[in-house]
Order: sequence, then structure tokens, then C-alpha cells
Amino acid sequence: MEFTERLTALANKVAQQKASLETEEATKNAFIMPFISTILGYDVFNPLEVVPEFTADVGVKKGEKIDYAIVHDEKVQMLVECKHVGAPLKLEHASQLFRYFAVTNARIAILTNGEVYHFYTDLDAPNKMDSKPFLVLDLADIDATLIPELQKLSKEVFDLDSIISAAGELKYIGAIKRAIAAQFKEPDVEWVKFLTTKVYEGAFTQKVREQFTPLVAKAAQQFLNEQVNNRLTTALGAGSAPVPVASADAPAEAVASEAEVEKDLRESSDGVLTTIEELEAFQIIRAIVCAQVKPQRVVYRDAKSYCAVLLDDNNRKSIARLHFNTGQKYIGLFDEDKKETRHPIDALEDIFNHSEELRATVDRFIGVSVA
Repeated sequence: MEFTERLTALANKVAQQKASLETEEATKNAFIMPFISTILGYDVFNPLEVVPEFTADVGVKKGEKIDYAIVHDEKVQMLVECKHVGAPLKLEHASQLFRYFAVTNARIAILTNGEVYHFYTDLDAPNKMDSKPFLVLDLADIDATLIPELQKLSKEVFDLDSIISAAGELKYIGAIKRAIAAQFKEPDVEWVKFLTTKVYEGAFTQKVREQFTPLVAKAAQQFLNEQVNNRLTTALGAGSAPVPVASADAPAEAVASEAEVEKDLRESSDGVLTTIEELEAFQIIRAIVCAQVKPQRVVYRDAKSYCAVLLDDNNRKSIARLHFNTGQKYIGLFDEDKKETRHPIDALEDIFNHSEELRATVDRFIGVSVA
């Protein structure tokens, strides 16, 4: 299983099980140890790689321990402090990380509640852990741009120099992105004033602020929706129409129903309707096999009974079929004899469970000339 697939699988597990965990120890066993094992690649049962309840001998208060120390090349490289899933990640509750960071070889400190992971280093002062993380991984909302940087921390390709050199840029880009996201969600006075003065020539009074605050929020939401539509249109090709997306605060009479949205998306003259779910599933399959072939070679061709995913738009090179027209959704996969077997899926992310079969099908097409 590829790195991204393992990360997605763990994220799904966290989403499904986090409500049932009541203690920090349960969080460690269910989420954090699997993260260290399946994502970072270290053997949690080998004390030469992962040391639980780690204690340093110098300059540390007696009785204090770090939950895990991760060893690479016989040196402690990462320290992990754990909290109960759902608990806020505040540094004032993890003072051990600061103290242990200064008296060990570790250059990476991780504060986590099993769902969100904050990664720290010492960019501001040598051997002193920064107060702000250089990387924030949220398994409930994985930022795909961070995956290559996260992979550098894994045992197989551990590259501390590369991690540290990229940490400065990651730290500030991540902080800026989170600040922008906060402004899109709930703009503060400075942001409202900045944008208002770009379009309004009068004085920025209390009345003007009250008038423009909801306008700025609405404009930001509409801008995001338009960007999503443009990206989807580009990905699907010039022949597909953009998806109408309603603003969250739009009046009810202005919001199209889901059926109307899907109908507007793509309905050919013969009545074939390609739904949003089919398009999302197609994009997932395209992403899974993009290591084998260029994405533009993978296309979809819809029919009334199923939506086919094809290589090179050739119906003799069927990668998969999406049977989404009934209550139970199925993905149809093909064996070496091109015999289709349907597999039930409950959610679109279940398609990732069939990544190996999808890649194997594409590999057969690449290796065999099909007339």
C-alpha cells in the first residue's frame, strides 16, 4: 500500500473510532502507535526504534517522561507527546517537550491527539523548540501538499537536513494558509477594513463596517466556489459545464436542488446523466493510477446502466465501471480475462481499497498491445 493510501486508511479509522475513545492510553493504542508504525514506518515494539515513556538523565525534572522517543541511526531524532483524541493541542500542556528537546539529539518534536499532529523544530533558536509548529497535519482534512514533507520523516527515507531546510518555508506558508482560512470563515475587522477600502471611498465607520462584514464573507465564499468550479471544469475538459454551487447563506428560492445541479452538470441528448458522485469517483480512480499513466489518458464514458472508466478512451481498455444507479453502489473491476466482478462500496473513499487491482489492470494494458 502506498504512503498516501496508508495515511487515508488511518484517517478513515480515526473518523470512525474517535467517538468511542475515552482515555489518552486508548488514543495511543488506536491511533498514535499505528501512525508511528504505518505512516512513519518504525517498529513500535522494538525499543531500539521506539522508546515508550522515554526519560532523559540531564536537566529534566524527576518523574517526567515523554510518551515516545523515535530512534534513527542509533540517535533520538523525534519526541512524541500524546493527548486524548479531541483534546486541544496547547504547548502549555506539553512543557516536557520543551525541556527534553534541549537535552536530547532530537530536532523534531510532535504534539498530537491522534487526529491532529503538530511538528516542531528549532528554527528560531538552536536547541530550543519553537513555539509554533512548522507542519500541521489534520487527519480530518489532509492537506495533500504536506504529504511529501511528511514522508521525509518516515524511516525509509528519513532526511533530517531536507526536513529542517524546508521547515522555515513550511512554517510560514502553513501559518498564512490557516490565517487566510480563518478570514474566509469569519473575517476580522482589519481584513474587512482592508477590502472595504479597496472598493468603498467613504470613511470606514462603524455603520460601514457592519454593512461590509457580511458582504466580505459572502464574496469570499463565492470566490472559493468559483475557484472550485473552474478547477473541476478544467479537470473534466472543456466539454463539461461548471457545477453550480450555492452559497451557504443564499436564500432558499435561489438554491437549486441536488437533482437540478446534477442535471445541469452533464446530460446528453440521449438522456444519460453523469452525477457528481460519478465524477468524483472517476477523479479518485484517475488519481490512483496516475503513477502508471498520465492523467489525461484516463477518461470516463457514461452510459445509462454504468459509467465506464477507460484508458485512452478505448472501450477495450476498461479500467473500471461505476454502477451508481441503484441504492447500493458498486465498482466493477476486471481480471486478466476481462471478466468483471462487482464490489459493493458504501462511500467513495472505499475505492482506495481496490487501488492494487486498478493499478494491475492499467499495468496489463500498458504491457500488452491491444488492437
